[in-house]
Amino acid sequence: MPEFYHLPLSFTLAVSLLAPMAHAAGGGGEPGVIDIRDPIVQRWFEATPHNPPAPPEPGRDYGMIGEAGAFVAPKASPLSSFAPNFPGQLEGWDQNSYAKNVDVLAFYPAVTSPWHAWANAVDMDGKRYLYTHDRDYMRVLDITDPANAVEVYSDGGVWGPKGSSEEFDSKNVTDYFGGLTVVWHEGLQKHVAVASYEIGRFGVMGRKSEDAEGVALVRNYTSLKGFRVFEMNGPTPEDWTMIAERTTDRVNPDAPIGEQQGSGSLDAPAWTGGRYMVLSAAPKDSFALTEYPDYVHSPGYQIWDMSDPANPEFVSQLSVPGQDIDSPEDLAAYLENPRAGNRTSWMGSRNPLALPVPIEDGGTIGFGGMGGLGFWTFDVSDPANPTPQGDLQVAPSFAGTEFDNVDVSQYARTGHVFSNGYPMNSNCYEPYKDIFSIDVSDPANPTVAATFPRPTPPPEADFTDYCQRGGSFGPKRSGGIDQPGGGRDGVVIYAFYNAGIQIFDVEDPAKPEISGYYVPAFPTPDEVPDWTFDNAVFAVFVEYDRNIIWAFAVNGVYALTSPLLGEPLTGLPKTPWPPRKH
Repeated sequence: MPEFYHLPLSFTLAVSLLAPMAHAAGGGGEPGVIDIRDPIVQRWFEATPHNPPAPPEPGRDYGMIGEAGAFVAPKASPLSSFAPNFPGQLEGWDQNSYAKNVDVLAFYPAVTSPWHAWANAVDMDGKRYLYTHDRDYMRVLDITDPANAVEVYSDGGVWGPKGSSEEFDSKNVTDYFGGLTVVWHEGLQKHVAVASYEIGRFGVMGRKSEDAEGVALVRNYTSLKGFRVFEMNGPTPEDWTMIAERTTDRVNPDAPIGEQQGSGSLDAPAWTGGRYMVLSAAPKDSFALTEYPDYVHSPGYQIWDMSDPANPEFVSQLSVPGQDIDSPEDLAAYLENPRAGNRTSWMGSRNPLALPVPIEDGGTIGFGGMGGLGFWTFDVSDPANPTPQGDLQVAPSFAGTEFDNVDVSQYARTGHVFSNGYPMNSNCYEPYKDIFSIDVSDPANPTVAATFPRPTPPPEADFTDYCQRGGSFGPKRSGGIDQPGGGRDGVVIYAFYNAGIQIFDVEDPAKPEISGYYVPAFPTPDEVPDWTFDNAVFAVFVEYDRNIIWAFAVNGVYALTSPLLGEPLTGLPKTPWPPRKH
């Protein structure tokens, strides 16, 4: 293999004429000149067709062009940071808010960043704390009284009209703190936190087929690829003590930082304080079969023994066909996928397995959203030898992610779980992302029982479709399994970007309905820069034990209440969170 790889000049010239440069902050932008020097990326590129989707034309291929002027989504689109407007969109950013069966209890500005937030809650020393964090910031709020929350800890940049108060260099991080899971550990008689550490997904490299230096930076990443375990001797990180560090690299588990293979641990690990923890991770660099332009791994799942949190022990790796480029069988399965070669689709997991019952408590089944590889069911009854049971494949829907998260809050009652991808382009410049209600009563044959209704604006709005409102539109996630109280029978709540938060009645999971919503006004440039507005409401976290909904927006955090949940509670509930069952 040559060290430097170029396609023929005629091809590179044609590609470069489409747009002069790739977008350095992520996979968006338009393609540039092919420049591959990494041998694994080169093998992926040579083994797969090169068939990216053509950019759809607004007003012709998508837009308000359906019957009676209804919105029609693109059939497919490339991942882009420069999604165009289409005829019929609003001019400017909508300054109205809309609500049904939801009231605003409080708003706390400048708590998050405009990009992402993981959230956790913990009861400690007679108070309840809310953690909201991403790689470059953490805030801790005392939310014992959710109407009068108090910030007790802040680290990292605070966003205002001129952007962040601190610069963050994604290419030179040494402590890339990601998703966090907090549990009560019976043996230690204290709270324990596990933090994921993964390769940064933004600002590290551009398109992998064009940014050779960025790929090299990923291979020799300057932060841990794995996870760390902390004893929580107080509510804020300054009181925490690290008791373990592990890499998810299974080629060389003792590799130092800078030489570790694989992806690290994505999102927040699935652990309730018992013996087994499950996380999302690619164990080595050959897990490379993915079309996503600025990501080089296809993560599967790992199971770890956490009997002694100070000494986590690897148990097993779980994957599905179509992930490992070193496997001829995997490559053949990958090439059969209709997404192969589109240079757009995310393949592999982004979250850990969703486990309705922890393995140590007798759980035998897990559910995984594997992006363009589909939705999968897994037998985890023998954690040393977990196996795929069945899968569900649907029509491709790119750009954006497919089969990202899995909600198991209604599984015990109904035998159904919910799974969806989410939009990555603005201005509805991609197919709409459905939330699927999946009947998994026969784990070997999961089937779509229904798709959730697509939110529509209320009659008083100056637009008939949320796509006209600008920004991203579609489901994100329903908050995860570590929400206080775990969930509520018949109710599930999703963040929906420019459609705020949407509350669904899932009493009958084959007939989901929208029963409430809160759609805040877009911020103004006096709060945060207008180039951040696209993300709108990007996360939700629900205290089901106190009937409080926390909606995370680009300019702050909303505390919401709804009669669909019941009267909000102040103070600590009778049962502490996290649960102390182990």
